[in-house]
Amino acid sequence: MARILSLADAVGEVVHDGDTVALEGFTHLIPFAAGHEIIRQGRRDLTLVRMTPDLIYDQLIGAGCARKLVFSWGGNPGVGSLHRFRDAVQNGWPVPLEIEEHSHAGMANRYVAGASGLPFAVLRGYTGTDLPAHNPNIKQITCPFTGETLTAVPALNPDTTIVHAQQADPAGNVQVWGITGVHKEAVLAAKRSLVTVEEIVDELRPRPGAMVLPGWAVTVVAEAPRGAHPSYAQGYYDRDNDYYQAWDAIGRDRDAFRDWLTETVFNNTATAGGGTR
Repeated sequence: MARILSLADAVGEVVHDGDTVALEGFTHLIPFAAGHEIIRQGRRDLTLVRMTPDLIYDQLIGAGCARKLVFSWGGNPGVGSLHRFRDAVQNGWPVPLEIEEHSHAGMANRYVAGASGLPFAVLRGYTGTDLPAHNPNIKQITCPFTGETLTAVPALNPDTTIVHAQQADPAGNVQVWGITGVHKEAVLAAKRSLVTVEEIVDELRPRPGAMVLPGWAVTVVAEAPRGAHPSYAQGYYDRDNDYYQAWDAIGRDRDAFRDWLTETVFNNTATAGGGTR
């Protein structure tokens, strides 16, 4: 059964220096509050894994938490580049960043293989791209039944997966609805998991299309209201588009970013998700 902890205690238990950590969430339910707690606790040398690195990974990279990024797309959705990400790759600031790039399908299948206890995943992706020439973790294999040339990618088994969801009950059963992305696969693939939730309720109510992560599959749960802000949590709050626009100027300038870290993360003057309304 998953244990209920404070956010600080939960992050302190499941995220360690040198770990491979996945913070997943597609469009909504992005675990910003947990990411900011990782920054506050000064974690270093992390391999960060995410299908779509956006602002939270820009912030973690800029804070010096990461040594490597495994990903399939990176940007500020609807706005432009991630400037802390670019600065780390191009200039080694604040520390050099190694990158390993995949396709969305490749990343999703890697999580599925990890969750299934398999050593690798097989797909028809990457055809016509030059990614295999730049990534040794993308290999061609021959189907033993048809002779077709396919692509193999190694399973993803993070040390820790962190996701955000709407609700959990006192036993640590988690309910998530809306766009669920790879929540389930990423949690099941990991050695440890943390789910932050908008609220802990006495009992989970059935909802159309909802997915339940049972307490036995989750390590710890932490209540973090607005923990996905500036992304959104369906049924709780909308996406803060102004925040994404404002981040471009903050992330572009090192001094502005340092000021943002001090005021918003270390002094904890903003909401749990890391932004003001």
